Amino acid sequence: MQISSAWFSDGAEMPLECTRDGENLSPPLAWRDAPRETRSFALVCADPDAAEHPCHHWAVYDIPREQAALCEGLPQVNAVRGVRQAMNDLGHLGYGGPCLGPARSAHHYHFRLFALQVERLPLSREPSCRDVERAARRLAIAEAEVIGVHGGRNHPNAADPAIAEGGLRRPASVRQGAAGSEN
Repeated sequence: MQISSAWFSDGAEMPLECTRDGENLSPPLAWRDAPRETRSFALVCADPDAAEHPCHHWAVYDIPREQAALCEGLPQVNAVRGVRQAMNDLGHLGYGGPCLGPARSAHHYHFRLFALQVERLPLSREPSCRDVERAARRLAIAEAEVIGVHGGRNHPNAADPAIAEGGLRRPASVRQGAAGSEN
């Protein structure tokens, strides 16, 4: 199974739009080659480099097996067309993007997709991202991940303070509607 984003490649810098310094939009993600016995998917985004190790930024679950993507900017609500989102470690539902803190060290955001053997995760009405991850790990038949990076000395914008304020932007060709798939 493989997962990718149209906005960043594995191990590359995430665009400003994905960050709280920018628009705080969840990135578009697409996957393929899930096992045939998959009944649903769950996605968890965590930053193992955070001081509160790891910090969970997003969890989406009860994604139907027929769905192979999440579009950009998923609304920060509990459910969107049956797909559910959990409470993140930042204190709200849905996606909470990276924020370049005072340390300015590089952080790695692991977007981990779990192919599950059940249609729905057995969770409380308002689970945390950690609850989703624990349940998904127990019921996973496969997993894949893509890692986005934000910040650090090697951040492309770190050398130019004026650009550092604005951050990276995704290419115009992507900005103009390649969000792609519906969810």
